[in-house]
Amino acid sequence: MPELPEVEVVRRGVANWVVGRTIEHVTVNDERSLRRHVAGPQDFIDRVTGLTVTDAQRRGKFLWLPVSEAHKTKANRALLVHLGMSGQLLVASHDQPAPRHERLRFELSPAPSDTGEPLPEQLRFVDQRIFGGMLLDRLVPSPQGGGPVPEHAAHIALDPLDPMFDAAAFHAALRRKKTGIKRALLDQGLISGIGNIYADEALWAAQLHWAAPTDTMTAAKTQRLIEACQAVMRRALDAGGTSFDSLYVNVNGESGRSSLNVYGREGRPCKRCGTPIVRERFMNRSSHLCPVCQRRR
Repeated sequence: MPELPEVEVVRRGVANWVVGRTIEHVTVNDERSLRRHVAGPQDFIDRVTGLTVTDAQRRGKFLWLPVSEAHKTKANRALLVHLGMSGQLLVASHDQPAPRHERLRFELSPAPSDTGEPLPEQLRFVDQRIFGGMLLDRLVPSPQGGGPVPEHAAHIALDPLDPMFDAAAFHAALRRKKTGIKRALLDQGLISGIGNIYADEALWAAQLHWAAPTDTMTAAKTQRLIEACQAVMRRALDAGGTSFDSLYVNVNGESGRSSLNVYGREGRPCKRCGTPIVRERFMNRSSHLCPVCQRRR
């Protein structure tokens, strides 16, 4: 599933290519991608057509595009995008063939690029596994502070790269949680944007075992973990995200190039001490770690 760096790469692409343009027509190729829009596909088409995309925003793994009517300057609704396991937002021109798993298509108003050439006319939502989707949601005040957020994303916690992220509050919440540290990192109501890949990477960087009890975390350990999360995320962002297959791409269809220190490296030497990396069962998935650098205590 795309995590914070991959979603941020998509957000930046949408900001560059789509913001400021009006949705002139909507094509629904698969109604399942609008199942979260409870009023149905036709209502979605009717409400979205004619709206202008005013911004591209993200919190954790959640991505949304604030939209407004032409005569209004302030957005009070947003297209909330769930990428799910395999969702992609791609910009394309009319002459590019439709991808096999294209679910939604938005025809955009013409606009020039920085070079004067016209920008691609379409925004396509492609989703192989159909776990993702869209809905038109109202914007509400954020309980965590900052600007408004879609109502269906209001419960999502701030991510570690957010300027308003409060390390002390996160530490206090960790201590109250009384669970394993990796479970806490995956809890999007506690800290957002971190999935299985970057949780393993951050825990390796902070030299913490995935099962370390949160109620025994010291302030120093929590700060070390936060800094590891931030460093891992920024490194992945600089590389355009992490791609294992064609599902993880930006709006131009380009794959990320982030290198990993522990995730997916079972049996290969730890880059810090040389001990072979091991993979352990965690919930319904796996955790990768160095058994020496990340001893279970």
